[in-house]
Amino acid sequence: MDMDYLPAKKARENGQEDSAYISDQVVNENEHSIVFSLKEKPGALKDALSPFQALGVTMTHIESRPSSDHPNEEYDFYVDCACDRETLVKLSNELKTFAIQVTVKTGKPENDEVPWFPRRIEDLDKFANRILGYGAELDSDHPGFTDEVYRARRKEFADIAINYKHGQPLPKVEYTEKEVKTWGEIFKELTKLYPTHACKEHNHAFPLMMENCGYREDNIPQLEVVSNFLQKCTGFRLRPVAGLLSSRDFLAGLAFRVFHATQYIRHYSKPFYTPEPDVCHELLGHAPLFTNPVFAQFSQEIGLASLGAPDDFVQQLATLYWFTVEFGVCQEDGKTKAYGAGLLSSFGELQYCLTDKPDVRPFDPAKTGIQKYPITEMQPVYFLAESFANAREKVMSFASTIPRPFSVRYNPYTLSVEVLDNKKQILQLNNDIRQDLVTLSDAIKKLK
Repeated sequence: MDMDYLPAKKARENGQEDSAYISDQVVNENEHSIVFSLKEKPGALKDALSPFQALGVTMTHIESRPSSDHPNEEYDFYVDCACDRETLVKLSNELKTFAIQVTVKTGKPENDEVPWFPRRIEDLDKFANRILGYGAELDSDHPGFTDEVYRARRKEFADIAINYKHGQPLPKVEYTEKEVKTWGEIFKELTKLYPTHACKEHNHAFPLMMENCGYREDNIPQLEVVSNFLQKCTGFRLRPVAGLLSSRDFLAGLAFRVFHATQYIRHYSKPFYTPEPDVCHELLGHAPLFTNPVFAQFSQEIGLASLGAPDDFVQQLATLYWFTVEFGVCQEDGKTKAYGAGLLSSFGELQYCLTDKPDVRPFDPAKTGIQKYPITEMQPVYFLAESFANAREKVMSFASTIPRPFSVRYNPYTLSVEVLDNKKQILQLNNDIRQDLVTLSDAIKKLK
């Protein structure tokens, strides 16, 4: 599933309904809710509550429970309190000297410090079905709108995705003869263009997909098979989705190296047109490049940058995604090649993007992120990346300008996102980096 067909909808997505603690009952601008975590040790709660007393903050409710992240070592505390905005800021800063992490919900949503975001890969279950469109429902201009058989089939696919939870095997789909034929027509035409139009990384990966995942004209690969192969290559995995996700939710998945992918296929009457992402787009356009370590890192960086970011920056990151992962072109031996999935899965636009008709500009996140674009026609503007590594560095630099009171990093061992907002976590990161440098130094010595 992608955002290349996603209408630009402005909506606040704090995820408050998904939190285990934060409710939507705060209505007075001087009423607030604070969630913080403490290590289990004598006197920890007393110390953490001391700023409330020192600042004269009235607590109207408090509750605790074992931490969901470290239930044997930490406790999460939920406090309702009343104070003005200035005092709340002081209180939050004071709490951070005692607590492992602090999250504040204010009486005014626009003042909330950080929108909710997933911390563990299982948290993706909380929004995976929060789709904005399509799924089992089709617009009146969709090629399959009047086809009752196709609509029923789409509902089958939607039900499969809605019932899926992280950790389960990806549901296997028995594709019909008509669906396989549609896939075959697209596969046949696109594979003719890849050698001359696709980037070298895609052309390197595609034979591997044929060898390991069953990519061929007469077979639609199963998400489970493709996902398992991607995990072996870069740790990326696929997850079924019923339709279009919001920008914030979709990008959050990338932070965990999870790509939300559809399993349904476009209507057979128009094999070279689809108003939405389908299995052809996902498996022919996206999946092959997720075998490339640098491209995987680049994609994940966009996702990590979105976690807890303000809405306007999430929109810029979604636009960056559009002009790179979806419709990106790159420099290769002095020539322009396609690497965006929207190009690699479109017979017509894959040819068009390499002509002199579109305006091709250097990739610059600050400018790319605010570029307007159409969603129902070929792109008039593309952005040229020097390389995946260079694009990744530029995105990381851009991410450092996003106003949020913490940094994040992905822990591939626990499949979780670590929020770096206190000295202990920063020291741990420093120790990890030092250990990596020791390993690097040892490896260099042994090469001599």
